[in-house]
Amino acid sequence: MPMLLPHPHQHFLKGLLRAPFRWYHFIFHSSTHLGSGIPCAQPFNSLGLHCTKWMLLSNGLKRKLCVQTTLKDHTEGLSDKEQRFVDKLYSGLIQGQRACLAEAITLVESTHSRKKELAQVLLQKVLLYHREQEQSNRGKPLAFRVGLSGPPGAGKSTFIEYFGKMLTERGHKLSVLAVDPSSCTSGGSLLGDKTRMTELSRDMNAYIRPSPTRGTLGGVTRTTNEAILLCEGAGYDIILIETVGVGQSEFAVADMVDMFVLLLPPAGGDELQGIKRGIIEMADLVAVTKSDGDLIVPARRIQAEYVSALKLLRKRSQVWKPKVIRISARSGEGISEMWDKMKDFQNLMLASGELTAKRRKQQKVWMWNLIQESVLEHFRTHPTVREQIPLLEQKVLTGALSPGLAADFLLKAFKSGDY
Repeated sequence: MPMLLPHPHQHFLKGLLRAPFRWYHFIFHSSTHLGSGIPCAQPFNSLGLHCTKWMLLSNGLKRKLCVQTTLKDHTEGLSDKEQRFVDKLYSGLIQGQRACLAEAITLVESTHSRKKELAQVLLQKVLLYHREQEQSNRGKPLAFRVGLSGPPGAGKSTFIEYFGKMLTERGHKLSVLAVDPSSCTSGGSLLGDKTRMTELSRDMNAYIRPSPTRGTLGGVTRTTNEAILLCEGAGYDIILIETVGVGQSEFAVADMVDMFVLLLPPAGGDELQGIKRGIIEMADLVAVTKSDGDLIVPARRIQAEYVSALKLLRKRSQVWKPKVIRISARSGEGISEMWDKMKDFQNLMLASGELTAKRRKQQKVWMWNLIQESVLEHFRTHPTVREQIPLLEQKVLTGALSPGLAADFLLKAFKSGDY
């Protein structure tokens, strides 16, 4: 051991491999010390690792990675101009400046590789600030996240405008993340939700952000989670995510919010339609909209049908049973009572600990979604795969090769490639 210590880490590890020990356990930190204060010649982070456990087995060296990154690690590669830009956005964001919030969301939505790196630095700073604020709030969440979904024509935008005005008048700060479906042909979106909320868009305690899905399934954008975090960092205590309402892929929304609310028009078919779509299984609250005028009777019938339908579904919470209510954004009937039920849900879930557990699970889902996206992007841009894709696509189109065999071939090419 004393003979190995003066050498750089690469030689140190090679020396360990030649050692006659059956096994040994080491912990290296990103400093100029090894293990418990043993000095070494150069920092271990020269190998690009921050904290790594190495275990020497009889068949070689096995690594267990334990990454401990800090904010300094993220900001080291930024130029002075980039650092000033991120600091400006961060300081403006936590002060509640709407322009900085808008610019920050635009940054995280960018697909430019360098802007993605800047966005991650900003998100890390906001996340640290967010955790500090939660700790000062005795560990309770700073904001109430609500997902709103429903078929086209259910009156989602009309409801949000009335509901949002009511909340801001009661002293809340509301952020609405309105997601619009993108065209498969042009890739563009109408982004018209903000124009349908004229009163709310002028309210200084409300922030409306329309975003395109850009082909993302689940009625949410690729960066909805990041936008939620930024809005909470800017001081908004109620976050509404209005989604496309596309069917079973709406499950993605439930992995981002505390409460999932389903809005249904009074003439949306029988209760089996809701169960068949799969959305009703995730709903914590079902609201039958447009319950006024001639539609009161159909709304009552739909309410009764969904009450009976919910009894057939498996219970998802130990403390909350999904409710079905009737509301009218035109007359305001039932909307105040709806907010009371939403607060009851939040209080019960907080008291039972289910909300905390749900958010922890959502953090894991968020991480794995990003991993899947990154792995797929890495796979598509891999040189070996990129060269083979046009040839294999042509063979699949002509019927010379099945899609399954083509996929297997690409995976083998990816694994054997030098990456």
